[in-house]
Amino acid sequence: MNLSGLQLFTDAFAQGFALLSAGTLDLWQIIWTSLQVSGTATLIAVVIGIPAGYWLGSRRNVRRFTALVIANAGMGLPPIVAGLFVSMLLSRRGVFGDMGLLYTRNAIVIVQVVIATPVVVALTASGISAVPAQLRLQARSLGASRLQEILLAVREARLSILGAVAGGFGAVISEVGAVQMVGGNLAGSTQVMTTAIMQYTRMGRFGTAIALSVILLSLIILVNVIITYEQLRDERYTKALK
Repeated sequence: MNLSGLQLFTDAFAQGFALLSAGTLDLWQIIWTSLQVSGTATLIAVVIGIPAGYWLGSRRNVRRFTALVIANAGMGLPPIVAGLFVSMLLSRRGVFGDMGLLYTRNAIVIVQVVIATPVVVALTASGISAVPAQLRLQARSLGASRLQEILLAVREARLSILGAVAGGFGAVISEVGAVQMVGGNLAGSTQVMTTAIMQYTRMGRFGTAIALSVILLSLIILVNVIITYEQLRDERYTKALK
């Protein structure tokens, strides 16, 4: 074991934190691009996925079973496969080739929506299906409108839905293969944290890669802190009612 090799890590971490402290422009541009595309993709996935998840979670029929199988299978969809199909659709000879979307930020958003939506749908459906049907029936018998019934179910399943949103965001902010395929990792345009980390690691610029990795991990930890806080707050609220 070459213990002197540990110097590589200490130097990389020191350089990485120095870059973050100095506010290097291209570094923060990469971070901002990541937040823009992944945030947009997550928002679109939420707008599509939560209503679809509610519908799946509140229904009891054969079509629901088929749709749930598709949604759950979508959670396990290899991102590289999603990248392949989106790349083919957006390529010059593809169905949407005339739109010129390949190797743009919009292409990254599209592939990330494909990746995140099944996660949001499946986890939302799981949370809604756990809400007792008697609760919705009782609300309806008390004169609640259809919208009020939906809002009640969503409120009861709020932790699962929050987890769905966080799961969708986590799935896309940390993805690299599909993003590389459709975005091209173009500096100053489509380069995001994951693709930049891969590139800088290959170049031996470990300090820059470490700096981006610290930000990426911090974002993931922040999301999980929010989820854990909401879970604990909900537990305290539930105990106070007993």
